[in-house]
Amino acid sequence: MDIVADEIEVAGAHGPLLRPTSLRVENGRAQLVPGIHGPGLTSLALVLSGRLRPSAGRVLLDGRDDPKALRRRVAVVDAPEVTAPEDAVPVRDVVAEGLSIAGRRSGRRAVRAWLADRGADQHAGERTENLPPQVRTRLLVDLAVASRQVSALVLDSPDRHGGDPHDWFALARREADRGMAVVALCEPHAHGLLAPARQQLSTADTNTGGAP
Repeated sequence: MDIVADEIEVAGAHGPLLRPTSLRVENGRAQLVPGIHGPGLTSLALVLSGRLRPSAGRVLLDGRDDPKALRRRVAVVDAPEVTAPEDAVPVRDVVAEGLSIAGRRSGRRAVRAWLADRGADQHAGERTENLPPQVRTRLLVDLAVASRQVSALVLDSPDRHGGDPHDWFALARREADRGMAVVALCEPHAHGLLAPARQQLSTADTNTGGAP
């Protein structure tokens, strides 16, 4: 899989959400893209996954302009107010829904087994907002890749939950090692902490609105 974003922009009601940004996403690579948490990074995630049409520029999948194929093959993980689970929803319900979307068994027994396989069965009845950061991201990544159609991941601001950024970047690297194309969107501070470990650096100029 080869995703090329060429000078993509997203305009907001009061100014640019995403200024001109270019990057390339390839199988077997985990990329970090720094930016400010909020609509700018989320708009980038949605454009890369074909869920939002850019105001300018284009995104090509294997050389083709095909938003439908992007939506099918690129999973956006934990995007605020988009794919992030509701805070009050129990973990078992989040897992059941994710497995169902992925076309997997999603009954109570299947959910219990899925959580037990990940050593997370003790969290089944917890509100999702109370999950430790590394557990939350791991479960959401594992649900995203449960779909056989998904071959790329965009992690939207996993550092906003706190914890050690090396934990979620290890997940990104794990999926890249399995052949996935992975992009992790994060604050510049987390990006700097991960500098010695990162495989590839991309840059994005994002803000939450207003003049560039």
